[in-house]
Amino acid sequence: MAASAPRAAHAAHIPRAESTVLTGARVVLPTGTVDGGQVIIEGGRIAGTAHDDAASLDLSGHWIVPGFVDMHNHGGGGASFTSGSVDDVLKGIRTHREHGTTTLVASTVTGEMDFLAHRAGFLSELVEQGELAGIHFEGPFISPCRKGAHSEALLRDPDPAEVRKLLDAARGTARMVTLATELPGGIESVRLLVEHGVIAAVGHTDATYEQTVEAIDAGATVATHLFNAMPTLGHRAPGPIAALLEDERVTVELINDGTHLHPAALELAFHRAGADRVAFVTDAMDAAGFGDGRYQLGPLAVDVKDGVARLVEGGSIAGSTLTQNTAFKRAATVDRLPVEDIVRAISANPARLLGVYDKVGSLEPGKDADLVVLDDTFSVKGVLHKGEWVIEPK
Repeated sequence: MAASAPRAAHAAHIPRAESTVLTGARVVLPTGTVDGGQVIIEGGRIAGTAHDDAASLDLSGHWIVPGFVDMHNHGGGGASFTSGSVDDVLKGIRTHREHGTTTLVASTVTGEMDFLAHRAGFLSELVEQGELAGIHFEGPFISPCRKGAHSEALLRDPDPAEVRKLLDAARGTARMVTLATELPGGIESVRLLVEHGVIAAVGHTDATYEQTVEAIDAGATVATHLFNAMPTLGHRAPGPIAALLEDERVTVELINDGTHLHPAALELAFHRAGADRVAFVTDAMDAAGFGDGRYQLGPLAVDVKDGVARLVEGGSIAGSTLTQNTAFKRAATVDRLPVEDIVRAISANPARLLGVYDKVGSLEPGKDADLVVLDDTFSVKGVLHKGEWVIEPK
């Protein structure tokens, strides 16, 4: 179970007319870590220089890293992105923001096409308002052999016309579609997505190595939660995992919660793909940051026990209860990854994939003042979103 968030500040913010300098921390920049560095905040953005009368906040003994970017997330705080109201979605966004995720994509699950199209229009309004960074359609165009926590009765082949229906319903806010590209229409749908500037992700797939290579050559650039919901790596039939890891055009999603992946699998992915081709995601469902109990994921009932979500019928893992701060801390303390590599995987790489790296994903002048303050145990002590403290450092 993800650790609970620190107490949220009450509408604390950095005054828009002033500069505030965060000093003394280890600041992780694209060029490396600066000990005793500083970050200047002005008007909701990161600035290059401070005014003479700028306020100062000493964060010695802490880390300052970019705000986390999660490109695969179904909900949190007891609220669902897949079926909840506006208030529910905002509650889920706030929950993840309190855990350091300042940029978030809402993921759907398999449902009736008309419902998914309606949901896309609903979520697109929150994208247009700046609350979400986009929409990810996970299903219904996935393999019944690797359906995971998706209703088999609602699965369908990736007909390009139906893929286009969802893109149109999203009104330009669709950022990614997960496909089993070996199914009829899969390759054509990948090409359609590429033409519309939408990420084609290979996932929930039963594809062979050769079929996966074909999908990558057609334009697929992301592996949806690598290792999960796909054939295992074999020495005679390497399957999709080998194809996705070896190709420099592909970024691989990893769910670093200790349930979805053995540490050796995560190490293999980092070793083979490299830190520039990994994106940490949560694949979170409603229980993230909330607690154990009975939940609904699309049309399927889910039981969460000891922080692990499984379908009531069949027992398949059903998303996660992960928040990105826990993924970061685990990567640093269990997997022993360099902090700079973790920042690439949890901030910079997904921001680039989503096309928002000009605004978020690194601590550079001109970008949004989105950052996370961590103590020396990598626990969250502060979260800043567009210059406003969500969690105020104490």
